[in-house]
Amino acid sequence: MTAQRLQLTWYNKDKALIPTETGKYGYTWVDPSDPRYCETHTLVYDDYVQGSQTPKSDEFAYSERADLEPQDDNLLILGESGDVLEALTRVPELAEKYVGKVKLIYIDPPFNTAQTFASYEDNLEHSIWLTMMRDRLLHLKKLLADDGSIWVHLDDVEVHRMRVLMDEVFGAGNYVAEVMWHKTTSSKNDNSAISLDHDVILVYKKSTEPSWNGLERSAASEAAYSNPDNDPRGRWREDNYKMKNGSIYPIVHPLTGELVYPPSGQMWRFSQETHKWHVADNRIWWGKEYNYRIPKVKRFRSEVSDSRVPSSVWGKDETDTNRRAKQHLAALFPGLEFSTPKPERLLERIIHIATNPGDIVLDVFAGSGTTAAVAQKMGRRWVTCELLESTFTTFTRPRLEKVVGDQDPGGITRTNGERVDATEDGLPDGVSPEDAAKFTSVLNKLIKDDPELKKSVEVKALKAASRTRRSKEVVNWRGGGGFQVAHLSPACYDYAPELDRVMLTEAATGQTLVESVAANLGFALLHPDDDYIFDARRGNALLKVVEGVATTEIVDWLASQIQPGETIVLAATTVMDGVRQHLRKLVKGSRVVALPDDVFRYSEGGDQ
Repeated sequence: MTAQRLQLTWYNKDKALIPTETGKYGYTWVDPSDPRYCETHTLVYDDYVQGSQTPKSDEFAYSERADLEPQDDNLLILGESGDVLEALTRVPELAEKYVGKVKLIYIDPPFNTAQTFASYEDNLEHSIWLTMMRDRLLHLKKLLADDGSIWVHLDDVEVHRMRVLMDEVFGAGNYVAEVMWHKTTSSKNDNSAISLDHDVILVYKKSTEPSWNGLERSAASEAAYSNPDNDPRGRWREDNYKMKNGSIYPIVHPLTGELVYPPSGQMWRFSQETHKWHVADNRIWWGKEYNYRIPKVKRFRSEVSDSRVPSSVWGKDETDTNRRAKQHLAALFPGLEFSTPKPERLLERIIHIATNPGDIVLDVFAGSGTTAAVAQKMGRRWVTCELLESTFTTFTRPRLEKVVGDQDPGGITRTNGERVDATEDGLPDGVSPEDAAKFTSVLNKLIKDDPELKKSVEVKALKAASRTRRSKEVVNWRGGGGFQVAHLSPACYDYAPELDRVMLTEAATGQTLVESVAANLGFALLHPDDDYIFDARRGNALLKVVEGVATTEIVDWLASQIQPGETIVLAATTVMDGVRQHLRKLVKGSRVVALPDDVFRYSEGGDQ
């Protein structure tokens, strides 16, 4: 008996969705073979936005990231995410560039919280939301590189359903983690039983293990290393010698000569052979005055990685909050407000972990444009799209223009200089500049109401011994690079219920029709010179689109233009009798496509 795989079911799961109205959230159920769902739209390229890099100045320090080559192969699209993904995966020119080559997908889809925000409607019914997300995840999986990962940002409304849906699409074995992001600066003191202070980010890999980057070690972890015995191998920290599982044997205390055993219920974590090596290699520490009853083992900083593995809980101090993101946007766009922007430091961490400079980052729910902005500042290539024209023109495009033009000093563009030692004799071992600054801050608070203490020699000595300063502000991004702006082509195919047949739309004319036919038949457009008459190619097959009548004379003319081994696909809005047979006889392997019937032969409830 075959084992049944766990799946999530919902109303109309076997159906598809099309937008009820272009450029707005709202969907209508249709059959998956309905041309309004199946049609592949192409991209119409508008203008290209180019930025320039600001020269360096003595006023600032500069990070390595500030010297990365700004990326200019980026794509900003106005259009519905499902149609954009269809174009990226099916238009040959786009598919060749993006299918299987996207290293990171981050999406922050509508949370389905039954609220209406200023920037988009977020009140989709569960089954509609799940169908919408299912269809997009299937496309996203095609775009993802084998060693890529997808990060889906949600709150508590749909995360449990999305987890099962992503198991179904990506495979439960490709689940990586559920990251908790502390998104608020303070808890909500309202009538809720529990203040919901975090969002969730579901992380899945495509198939192979991603080669991820670790995070920078914290100042606190660095401060744990010191060198009290002047070991020539440098700074080290103490680590436990005992644990619940391991070995039991006597260890000789070097000062008293007594035999030391692990405490009751504990064992030595190392074998006796390893212990002997620790002793011989001066890796045992009994305290400065040999006052430890139980030994410690030295862990040398030089033997530890310079990065740390990310945890699944991300605090607001490291990745900022929604409030900080709003403040950043308010500075960029005075007088305007975006409801739920994500902070750049949150995306910085995700992009750092999952990609390297030059990799492709994709976000199909652009919103205010945070993902693309951070990707650009970090030297990654990016593709993003936004459905709402108002959001696109008010926030997304202007923000990215400011990024490439170096007119966005906020977010991750700059960081405060490091806190550094400013004492005469240096800070004591184990005391970091951050520790010293905190000490001074607390000391000032304790003595603020005592003028005598403020003047005392002891307090002045303490302040001198803990003096720190800030180094220069660090610039991480200097502008530069650019992006192509595009929008989706209009629909060329529609279904007329009263006629129960597929029809060409008014937009299906000229070059729009040519590009639509090529995309939906899987042909790559040609860029012909004046004496080349075919429109597109797929292997040895050449496509010609005729907006009008296909005749035997046209067939004869086309046949005279091909090379041996090539075939013809002639697409026309009207086909004269005998033309199909004439083409097949004249050029074997060729065919005629009647528009629209031979592209989308759909009948509601009939043969499709």
